[in-house]
Amino acid sequence: MDGVTVDLTPVFESLQSALPDAIQDGLTLANSRSRLRMLTLYAFSTHHRMLVAGTGNKVEDFGVGFYTKYGDGGVDLSPIADLKKSEVYVLAKAMGISDEIIQAPPTDGLWNDNRSDESQIGATYDELEWAMAFNAGKGDEQALEPRQREVLSIFRKFNRINRHKMSPIPVCIIPEPIRNG
Repeated sequence: MDGVTVDLTPVFESLQSALPDAIQDGLTLANSRSRLRMLTLYAFSTHHRMLVAGTGNKVEDFGVGFYTKYGDGGVDLSPIADLKKSEVYVLAKAMGISDEIIQAPPTDGLWNDNRSDESQIGATYDELEWAMAFNAGKGDEQALEPRQREVLSIFRKFNRINRHKMSPIPVCIIPEPIRNG
């Protein structure tokens, strides 16, 4: 199938005009954009009887949870989610992907100012890879440099607040006395 461009601007503007002003903060609107993209991808995948592939890497998907739940996190398979960002770059190079694409600053494209992922997170992917590995090990936090402490704090904060995205959806087990009422 050839690439198709779908302008979701009118749909987003319609949604924005329907939502109360009180809930139209930047993050809410950014996440809504991501969910509209997911809706569109699933419309194409259903029509063509295909699956939606995710683009998240290991740090994004399992380290800091840098994706929108039921947005860009709503996928059928995640072909690169076991690869760190640095490994994705090596794979891209081996596949002949142009340096222009490989060297472009990672961005989710959800903000009007095109801010990068790293500016939103406050750390580079290289730093986050280090923090993810350090956090999984038994390193000496007392020996860390100030920037390393800051990055580790950023990593842990994102990991904690986004845990709900990275863990399976909790299933409420209904006790038998209530179930059989």
